[in-house]
Amino acid sequence: MQEWFLRIADQFNQSFIYKDRWKLYLDGLGITLEVSLFSALIGLVLGIFVALMRLSQKEDGRSTILSKIAGAYIDVIRGTPAVVQLLIMWFIIMNNSKNGILVASISFGINSGAYIAEIVRAGILAVDKGQTEAGRSLGLSNAQTMIYIIIPQAIKNVLPPICNEFVTLIKETAIIGYVSLDDLTRVANQITSASYNAFMPLIIAAVIYFVIIKILTLLIGKLERRLRKSDNR
Repeated sequence: MQEWFLRIADQFNQSFIYKDRWKLYLDGLGITLEVSLFSALIGLVLGIFVALMRLSQKEDGRSTILSKIAGAYIDVIRGTPAVVQLLIMWFIIMNNSKNGILVASISFGINSGAYIAEIVRAGILAVDKGQTEAGRSLGLSNAQTMIYIIIPQAIKNVLPPICNEFVTLIKETAIIGYVSLDDLTRVANQITSASYNAFMPLIIAAVIYFVIIKILTLLIGKLERRLRKSDNR
């Protein structure tokens, strides 16, 4: 047992402390969070617009061109792997760009936008239809009713799942090493190659991911409890 602990301690030293390798993990975490944050912002803006496009329809209930475009976008993005979308963006669409963070952020932003669009659409549809009728009876247009009455109420419904989408996004960005970004996962692979030890670098990366995700999950849980309290008032 003592030999096992000594071996683990030596592996930890080689993978984390030796040559200040902990700084590599810190830099990798910074890139992971940077791409995740930019992707989340792009996805949020894009998702709201796509959701509104998806909800647009004619007075007789038929779909519009905008709603069909939004539906096709959501189907294509949700029906293809994120890694394939990233590689298409890197090698084909933005092949002249040398900025991996920009390419990854746009790729994951487009991917996240499809999921956020469905979250926002579901949140808007969850608002009682009587709220729309009330807005129209006050003389508000469809757009004004949506902006001033429906969306503020839908925010409470969509905020927790959107935060959960950001958590998911952090884990999904583990593939950005494909576009030569030294994120947390790629740093672990590099240290694995340098130390000839795959166990400890990957365990360290997994622990860092777990801690970050756990902190965000606790914050989201706290937010949900506050929203529930406000509903009960």
